Parts: sequence; C-alpha cells; structure tokens
Amino acid sequence: MSDTPPKTGSPAPAVSGNSSRVSTRTSIKYILMLGALAALPAVTTDMYLPALPQVAEDLHTSAAAAQFTLSGTLLGAAVGQLVIGPFSDRFGRRLPLIIGISMHVVVSLLCFVAPNIGALIVLRLLQGFFNAAAGVVSLAVVRDRFTGSTAAAMLSRLMLIIGLAPLLAPSIGGAVSGLFNWRAVFLALALIGVVLGVIVLRWMPETLPPARRRTKGGASTFSGFRVLLRDRQFLALAAIPGLGMAVIMSYVVGSPFVFQEGYGLSPGQYALVFAINGVGMVISAQLNAWLVTRYSPMGILRAAVILLLGLAALLPVIVLTGFGGAAGLTAGLWLVLAMNGFIASNSSILALSDYGHMAGSAAAMIGALQVGLAGIVSPLVGILGGSALAMVSVIIGCAVLIVLILATATTAYRGGSSNRPNRRRLRPGAAARAGASIPPAS
Repeated sequence: MSDTPPKTGSPAPAVSGNSSRVSTRTSIKYILMLGALAALPAVTTDMYLPALPQVAEDLHTSAAAAQFTLSGTLLGAAVGQLVIGPFSDRFGRRLPLIIGISMHVVVSLLCFVAPNIGALIVLRLLQGFFNAAAGVVSLAVVRDRFTGSTAAAMLSRLMLIIGLAPLLAPSIGGAVSGLFNWRAVFLALALIGVVLGVIVLRWMPETLPPARRRTKGGASTFSGFRVLLRDRQFLALAAIPGLGMAVIMSYVVGSPFVFQEGYGLSPGQYALVFAINGVGMVISAQLNAWLVTRYSPMGILRAAVILLLGLAALLPVIVLTGFGGAAGLTAGLWLVLAMNGFIASNSSILALSDYGHMAGSAAAMIGALQVGLAGIVSPLVGILGGSALAMVSVIIGCAVLIVLILATATTAYRGGSSNRPNRRRLRPGAAARAGASIPPAS
C-alpha cells in the first residue's frame, strides 16, 4: 500500500448546480440518514429470518417454499437495481427514493395480509424491487457529492450502520414474531419505511440538479448500461464487491448447519458467533475509513485481496485438522469476512470514479452484480453437501476469482497504476450516445 492519496478528497459539485463545493466534513446526521437508507434492504431480509419456521407452519407450506420468499427478495432487488438506477439519473435522486420507500410501506402492509405462500413470494419479490431504490440512491448520492478517498471513507462510515443490520435485525424480528407472529414483522417494516420516508422528505437534499441529469428518455435511459458493459475495468471493479458479497452469503447460508449440526452449538451460541463475525466487518470498515486518508483506495484494495486469499486458504486447514474447534473456525472466518470491509467500498468507488455523470446507472450495475453473484454462488455450498469443507471451499473459490479479476482486468498490479485505474474518459461522441448531459463530475 505504497500509493499516497490526494491531498484532499474531491467533492463533486454541490447540489445547487453552481461551482460551489460541499464540505468534506459531512455531518453525522447525513451519514446516519444515508446509512439507514442503504441498510433498508438488509433489514428487510434479516428481520424476517427468525420468522421463517412460523411462515411455513402458518401458511401450510414447506421450508423450501418459505425460504424462496428470501430468494424472491434478492431477485427483485437485482432487477430493481437495473431499473431504478437509470431512472434516478434522469429524474434525480429524491423522486425514485420517495417512490421506492412509499411502495415498500404499501407492499409490507400487503405482506401482512398475504393469504398464501404464492402471494407472499410475489410480494417479497416486489418488496426487493422497490427496496433497491434505497441502496442505489444512497451509493449514487455519495458519488454525486464525493470522489476518491473521501468517497471511500464515506462508504466505510456507512458500513458501520449497514453492518448493524445482521447484528440487530434478526433479534428484533425474533422478538416481534415471538411476541405476536410473523405477520407483525411486516408491520414493523412498514413503520420503518414510514420513518425513513419522513426523514427523506424533511432532510434529504436533491444531489443531482437538472443541469446534470440525463434528459433523453426511452431506450436512451438505459443506454448507459451499454457503455458500462463495454468498459472492462468498470466490470472488473464492479464484480469484485459481488464476489465479496458471495463470500459473505456463502457463510450465511452454510454457517447455521456447520456450527449447529457440525459443531453442536445451540441456537443461542450460533447467534453469538454470527454477531461476532458481524462486528468484525463493521470494525474493518471503520479501519478502512482511516486508511483511505493515508493510502489510495487502489493501494488498499491491492493488499486486501491478497490478504483475503491468504486467510481463506487457512480455512480448510482449520476444518480438516479440527484446530480450535468451533472457536478456531470462528476466528478464521472473522478474519476472512472482515476483509470485505476493505474490498467492497474501495472497489465500488473506483468503479464509479469515471461515471459521475451517470452514477445511478453505474451504482445499479454494481448493486445488481452484488445481488446476482451472491445469489448464484452461495447455493453452491448446499450443492457441495453443506459441510464446513463445502462452505470454505466456495469462499476460497471466490477469493481466487477476486484476485484473478483484479490482476488481469485492471491496472492494479501493473506498473504506474494510479489511485483511479480507470482513467479512460468517454469521448464526447460516446458521452452523447450514452445520454450524458455534462462531462463526468470528479
């Protein structure tokens, strides 16, 4: 990590559309607001987890069908990212966010009265679709206002809030469903949506003024995806957070069976293991926020992916030798999962660095790859047998792919690589074809 960062983080143009600059000393209120928005999809998923057995029993369906209500949410989120991102580039950030949160409330209330598992699956798919607005817009807003190390630090601060979702949401959902029933979880989610909607209406500024919006409609709204798909380095940097999410989801999918059936932990003990590993991801994200003030995002990313691969390679040794038992595997997973705090935010910001003029579309592509890759890869744990060795094997495979992608599809390990590896700008003609109204804001 020898690269040195710019002397200051470069904020993007202020929301007024003139030449003034926003302060890099973002208020705690602003960070909390964006963090809460970015965490809404995770809260929607994690709060519902403890209620799955109740859902299967109450709706007279199988466990697999109940679990598909989670898969439906991820599928809806993947599609929603790709639709809402371009929409936000054309109409601004507030409108899709307000629509998305409003529909989240409506769909949550419909889930509360869902008559059967089929209806619940469809509604959860819609909930994932509209929740995507919160994730896409949060990332796009960061890119609207900041670039480089400052943006990476901002995302790391948001990770502190997002990281609380897997720590708190299952416990809250379990308490709600325990006191009432699984349907009450959706009332709680609706209430959360109402609170977020009020916050957005009251305090969320529009960060994409009309002068910077992509004004062409129809197919041109989505033409930015063609530009992104032709950019090899963008795709590489956008895929890395997705593979990082696949590492996390492989752990989430496999760990209940590995620790409870394989190592004999009680549900309460497993919940403690889950929380400990969640804390690791939060801590690493905050450490990254400090590191990006001293090193470039690319410098940190280069080192982090190598460390991820080295640490992941230790996991099968722990599993096969039984070293440390459940505690030993927990420690190894803690280190591996914590590395995502250094990888996801830096890779995302580097991917966005040249696409300030269509940050919504670029953020949507990153988000869709995250959900899509995690959804494709994580079932491999079960296909391979659901054992501890199967889980760590999938994790190692993801780590190998991350290193290979960074090494072969970017300039990360080549001489002269810089803080922003994707230095190629769109030519004026290409920008016009993509519907860009102004050059990239950076």
